Amino acid sequence: MMPDWIHVALRTLLAIFILFMMTKLMGKRQVSQLSFFEYITGITVGSIAAYISLDIEENWYLGIVSLSVWAAVSLGFEFLQLKSKKAREIIDSKATVLIKDGKILEDNLKKERLSTDELMEQLRKKNVFQAANVQFAVMEPSGDINVLLTKENQPLTPKHLGIKVGPEQEPQVVVMDGEIMDEPLAKMGLNREWLDTELETIGVAIENVFLGQVDAYGQLYVDLFDDQIKVPEPQKKASLLATLKKCEADLEMFSLSTKAPKAKKMYEECAKELERVIEEVKPLLIR
Repeated sequence: MMPDWIHVALRTLLAIFILFMMTKLMGKRQVSQLSFFEYITGITVGSIAAYISLDIEENWYLGIVSLSVWAAVSLGFEFLQLKSKKAREIIDSKATVLIKDGKILEDNLKKERLSTDELMEQLRKKNVFQAANVQFAVMEPSGDINVLLTKENQPLTPKHLGIKVGPEQEPQVVVMDGEIMDEPLAKMGLNREWLDTELETIGVAIENVFLGQVDAYGQLYVDLFDDQIKVPEPQKKASLLATLKKCEADLEMFSLSTKAPKAKKMYEECAKELERVIEEVKPLLIR
């Protein structure tokens, strides 16, 4: 006869494996953002798993049957939600508008059982301190509140100025825990020789680097294992490239803002010439 503690240990491992497989099957949403039904499913499944692990007097396999039924029902609900908008509204409910054109909708607040203090707290989390500055505030089925500011209170972007901005390359981690990551280096068009040169320039050995990142301009930033060691400031070449790009954007903005034909033509020609110069010197500034 197997001792009880070994029996419990084996059944606990089995429950962990089953829970892991169920979570993978149900998808990441089951972990990151639970709906009302998924919340109930999570609690129930956890209780059943505990039953499988500890209740050695009963037929433990019945717990696995129950887990399977819960998983099947949960997957069935998710399938319905994917296929039917009506099912989504019934299961997860609909989004509720809490503020419209700067006006708080008190009836909708009561419907969602949300106090004014709680609403203002959620707005402050979005860096909004005046309800009058809000065009729309919507409570999603998940309980999150999303906010759209009025146009005059939205941050200024290049799009507002009519400036087109090119896509920026994602920074890549090229060193992690003292180990060189060859694939991210290749994505940036770089190699180990370049990395060795950059580390030698700042006087750091690869084994002392906890994390190394390369930004869109090809500039290397490092964080060392020893926080007491001060790393030299990054080189100025990335700053120079950024300044050149800013000058180009300023010239384009000037050409768009002026109404004088001669000035507009001059600014456009200067912007194109500076763009050509940037393309020529860019390989030197990102290496």
